[in-house]
Amino acid sequence: MVKKALLLLFLPLLLFSAEGRLTTLYNSLDPQSISQLFAFYHLYPNTPQGERALAAGWELMHRHRKEIKHFEGEVVLPAMEIDSIIALVNKQPFETDIHLDDDQLAMIEALSDHLGNRRLRGYPLWEKERLIAMPSEEIDLARALLLYQFKEEPLKVRQYEATLDLISLQILARLPVGASHDEKIRAINHFIFHEKRFRFPPHSLWAKDIDIYTFLPSVLDSRLGVCLGVSILYLSIAQRLDLPLEIITPPGHIFIRYNSGESILNIETTARGVHLPDKVYLGINTRNLQRRTMKEVIGLAFINQASVFWQKGEHETTIELYEQALPYLPDDPLLKMLLGYNYLFVGRTKEGKKLLQEIRDSPFDHAVAIEVTPADFLDGKVNAEGIKAVFSHVDESRQSILDKQEELRAVLKKYPNFRDGILQLAITYLQLGRGQEAYETLSRYHTLDPTSPVVEYYLTTLCINRFHYLEAWKHLKEAQQLTTQRNHAPHCLKGLNHALRTLFPNPDDLPNLL
Repeated sequence: MVKKALLLLFLPLLLFSAEGRLTTLYNSLDPQSISQLFAFYHLYPNTPQGERALAAGWELMHRHRKEIKHFEGEVVLPAMEIDSIIALVNKQPFETDIHLDDDQLAMIEALSDHLGNRRLRGYPLWEKERLIAMPSEEIDLARALLLYQFKEEPLKVRQYEATLDLISLQILARLPVGASHDEKIRAINHFIFHEKRFRFPPHSLWAKDIDIYTFLPSVLDSRLGVCLGVSILYLSIAQRLDLPLEIITPPGHIFIRYNSGESILNIETTARGVHLPDKVYLGINTRNLQRRTMKEVIGLAFINQASVFWQKGEHETTIELYEQALPYLPDDPLLKMLLGYNYLFVGRTKEGKKLLQEIRDSPFDHAVAIEVTPADFLDGKVNAEGIKAVFSHVDESRQSILDKQEELRAVLKKYPNFRDGILQLAITYLQLGRGQEAYETLSRYHTLDPTSPVVEYYLTTLCINRFHYLEAWKHLKEAQQLTTQRNHAPHCLKGLNHALRTLFPNPDDLPNLL
């Protein structure tokens, strides 16, 4: 009887304690996290706190709609649909695929029908053949790339689009109505790089499978992506948030940029979205940064994929992918050159020569120097196998460098005037720390062709290391003259000039020295 009396006496306190703990747990939630609020409701659906969490989460999802639905009293949502939202937003890297049915996808699509990409003509498009004729500014980038990847599997397309929609809704939940573009950029950066921790993959992974880390589904599933893969993810979200961004491609790289008209903010997706000034991306042979369109990004995805098959020696597949890229990059000289080479590799010599002839002796707009291999091939200074040797893969191992070196020596024995072969041989010596052989090989190139700013730059640094300061000044001046002719003043040459001045005066300032 005493125990029963004590139990009755302390029962309200125990109930209050449980209620208090639940309230404390509810108050510890991130009030701007849709997934946390819905997860709390899922765990405590029949409690006042659970109902408040559901109402708050639902309100967040509607925050940026023109007509916001306000809730009075109890809010009810089917548990399965709550589960689908929680599962997609909280999916961990490499977790087993989550498959939603048509009703669940339709529910998410209805919740997201106010997002900016819904106003694009490319959003309702299901025939990828119509993309080529569509204006670039009307293309929904995610839909376009997913159509190519999944072809006849519309449910998979909708599945990944639903993930992008929910990501966008979560980012919007942290933004005020009428948020500025700067606020949107900060919110996207925080979600992608800090909350979900998307990262550049380790070199051992992406060097072998760069195409995997380019594909949007793979990036979403693994939270790992190369520059193009994460940039595509960023652009797909930006289209949903009505955030206008520019797409910039230095050679072998891509980043995105916000241009307000008064200031420029570069978004480096391989470094958690930090701003890097343009000069970081400019080099001795890169005089400006190419601005791309959404349509061209589709072509770039095919080019990235093709590079993997080229590395494997599967040139027929490489050609197929380059040909798929061609309608999206019809005037791109780099694509013509790469496709031309691969035509040569499979014996389609006439087609290869035609493409190489189109770009012969014409410098790419972003470059200082002319690509010399097309002319060398057309003039009989190298064959297709020699071109293959220039592009042979080198990994972190010393042996791979030595193997390429031997391959290049064999090519140059037969074709001694093949300029890119000579340059690549010199680079292998530099990679091995053999400065004397690198100097001799680059001097051989200089004698053959003194119009390469890259060669002159390397010769300048090697002459400095050898204490040949007068010769270093000679090569530096030639590099400066070549870049000036293309209206370029590389930051690296300015630094080299300053470093050389501290070691030996400029002969132009001391004419009697000569």
